[in-house]
This record gives sequence, structure tokens and C-alpha cells, in this order.
Amino acid sequence: MLLTGLISANQTSTTAQESSVGLLSKAPQAGDKDIPAGNHIRIETENGPVVIELYPDEAPNTVANFKALAGKGYYDGLVFHRVIPGFMAQGGDPLGTGTGGPGYKVKAEFNKHKHQRGTVAMARSSDPDSAGSQFYICFGPQPHLDGQYTVFGQVIEGMDVVDQIRQGDEMVKVSVEP
Repeated sequence: MLLTGLISANQTSTTAQESSVGLLSKAPQAGDKDIPAGNHIRIETENGPVVIELYPDEAPNTVANFKALAGKGYYDGLVFHRVIPGFMAQGGDPLGTGTGGPGYKVKAEFNKHKHQRGTVAMARSSDPDSAGSQFYICFGPQPHLDGQYTVFGQVIEGMDVVDQIRQGDEMVKVSVEP
């Protein structure tokens, strides 16, 4: 799965088949009993921590999915496999190629949140309802993506760390926090 969007002045549309590598048999839903409590995600990177505030009211099932995967250690040790300076850093693929995912799809939850510096949203293929585990963090405003991808959080600490992310950098540990 790759983020589809405008890069520089060129429009790029890229899609990929998703390979299944999963811990869960179906997409978690808001209200499921095994979802870890807390509305913040902490990503420990090689360069330091990043803290993300989640938007459970605007993207309840996307947040539940991300928290469930993080709670099971799914993201631990994965890399940011796609980094485009000035645009975004994308990770969450267990294969590290942009084609992997959890083996299920999460329905889009488009909302009022805009793609700004530090926005966290789900990557997907050309099918709006094809998100799984891959996500991206915006380095700056990306208004051309507004309303096309599920925004589910915002970096509230560690944006300086995000700015240092390079392709291949590891997410050492991803955890849910209060």
C-alpha cells in the first residue's frame, strides 16, 4: 500500500497489492474489549521519541485498529520504508516494501482534520477502504490530501525527531499511553 498523492508538481498515483502478515483475523472496531486504553501513541525511534495524540471521536475504528496493532507489538522493529523530504514519512509495513499489511482492510473515516505539519493518517491504495497498518506523518501542510485519507492523530511531541526520519529508520517500540 502506498500513499497516493501530489508530490512536488507531479501527480503520482501508485497502488500495490497488500501482502498479509497479521496478528489479528479481522479489523478491530471501536468498543472491542481487547483494545488498549489510552489516546496517545509513543513511537520510540533511533533518534528519540515521538508522541501522537489520537482522534478516537473522528476516526474511532482507525484508532482502535492502530491501538490494537500497537498493543500486540505489530509495529515494533518496523521501518519507515518510504520517506519523501518535505512531504511525509510512511511506515507500518511488516515487509518493509510498501506492500505489506495485517491481512484485513479498515474502512475509511474521512473527517474535518486537515493534513498539516505533524498530521498522522492512514496510507492506502486507490481503494478508499483499503487501509490496514501503514500510516504516514506529514512534514508540512499537504492540503491536496485533505478529505482523501483518514487522519487519526497529530504529533504533539517530537516533531524535531520526525524531521530527522530517513528511509529505513526503525520504529524500535510503539506503545499506547494514557
